[in-house]
Order: sequence, then structure tokens, then C-alpha cells
Amino acid sequence: QRRYSVSATETLTLDQVAEFLAMKPVTIKRYVREGLLDGKEENGHLVFEPEKVNRFKELQARLR
Repeated sequence: QRRYSVSATETLTLDQVAEFLAMKPVTIKRYVREGLLDGKEENGHLVFEPEKVNRFKELQARLR
């Protein structure tokens, strides 16, 4: 399981999250829109907190 080593103040881009979760960016955007994955918009781009992405991946793994 890959984890990004970034500080708590850093964020991940849509493309980084899509690669990390092995999903297409459009799927990540849908998950954000549906409230399944927590992302926020900064300067017109979606950004994600690494810890929330890791938690999502762990939950996703348990559901499979």
C-alpha cells in the first residue's frame, strides 16, 4: 500500500489521488461530488488532505 510522505499542511492533487487510488480522475471528482471522498477546491483545482485519502483507501480495501 502506497502512502505519500507529505506533511500535514501539504495537499495532494487530483492526479496524485487518482494514481494512488488506481482510479480515473473523473471517478475521484464524482466521489467528491457525492460526498464519498473529502476534497476541497483551491484556486480552481481540487486538492486533498493525505490522511483523508489514506483513510478512504483503507475503508475501500475493507469493503472489497
